[in-house]
Amino acid sequence: MAGERTVPPAAGARTSWWEAPERLRRAVEDLLGGRVAEAVTQPGGFSPGVAARLRLADGRRAFVKAAGAEPNPETPELHRAEARVAATLPPAATVPAFHGAVDQGDWVALAFEDIDGRPPREPWEAGELRRVLDALAALAATMTPAPVEAPTAAERWTEQFRGWRRLAGSTGVDDLDPWVLDRLDRLAAVEATWEDASAGATLVHADIRADNLLLTPDRVVVVDWPWACLAPPWFDLLLALPCVRMQGGPPPQEVFDAHPVAAGADGDAVTAVLAAVTGFFVHMARLPAPPGLPTLRAFQRAQGDIALDWLRRRLDGRP
Repeated sequence: MAGERTVPPAAGARTSWWEAPERLRRAVEDLLGGRVAEAVTQPGGFSPGVAARLRLADGRRAFVKAAGAEPNPETPELHRAEARVAATLPPAATVPAFHGAVDQGDWVALAFEDIDGRPPREPWEAGELRRVLDALAALAATMTPAPVEAPTAAERWTEQFRGWRRLAGSTGVDDLDPWVLDRLDRLAAVEATWEDASAGATLVHADIRADNLLLTPDRVVVVDWPWACLAPPWFDLLLALPCVRMQGGPPPQEVFDAHPVAAGADGDAVTAVLAAVTGFFVHMARLPAPPGLPTLRAFQRAQGDIALDWLRRRLDGRP
């Protein structure tokens, strides 16, 4: 199953803990009840802000993520959204304990339990992938029905999941895959049904990737929940599998069809959501990189290529 990495890693332009405003650092220390003696910046993930494991003077540890309005003004609002979710997730969920948030308007910081774990290895190893797939099944069961209030997937992603419709109404798309060009109107029509197709009662993470997972000896911990929403139990698996394939895993259609969360899933609904996800990746990969996220478009392009192959198989009736 192993293969060579062909895309840049998930990586934002990190800010170190010591580069964050002193007023924010002092407020976080007050929240944690101790002074920071050591801060180690963590790689991976697309936040352009602080992501650091902290050791306090008394030996306690915490993980802190923080962001200001520069370089990416959207990141503080994502942290606010995650704080609302993290504060209400049930103890049964395999997520880090939430210590609290500091919101100073231009800067927002979140403090969590420091998990003694690591992301899955890349390329994916078969045993670690089995652990993660089992964890996704357990997470869907824990989160059905949704234990907290959250927007629906349609409410959360309505603006983003319009990629095919935007491309169908644009000029300068002659460089798209010929199969896509011949079917742009059909792809846009299938995509337009995704909101009804995504209705569900499961609280989903909606951004499962290797860099949002931590493996410990006995747990798979899911981190970074700003996109949490209500959807079918198979939604997280579908969104995750193009990235899994990109990072050396098996073909997504094989994993999806064999996974318990997909048992009984409506085929047309799956195709509609997959069309929306694929259109999102293909459209976004054509845009300039957002501030502080230099590798994002290449990351999206690679996932879009894989999702498109999966979608093509479903629409053409091939296994």
